[in-house]
Amino acid sequence: MDYIKELEINLGKEAKKEFLPMQPGDVPDTYADISDLSDELGYQPFTSVSEGVKNFSEWFKEYYQSKI
Repeated sequence: MDYIKELEINLGKEAKKEFLPMQPGDVPDTYADISDLSDELGYQPFTSVSEGVKNFSEWFKEYYQSKI
């Protein structure tokens, strides 16, 4: 829901949401862990969800010249 809320903010439009039960292929939890990558390569992500969605929204609107 955080991503959807950020999209709504950045696109200036409320999403039409239809909540359904879990579907085949849905993942209820994730245990993503980049500690090995950080240790090996010194990689550390630095873009927040808010900033990333804002950047994507700006690109999307420009690329598609959307009438959102």
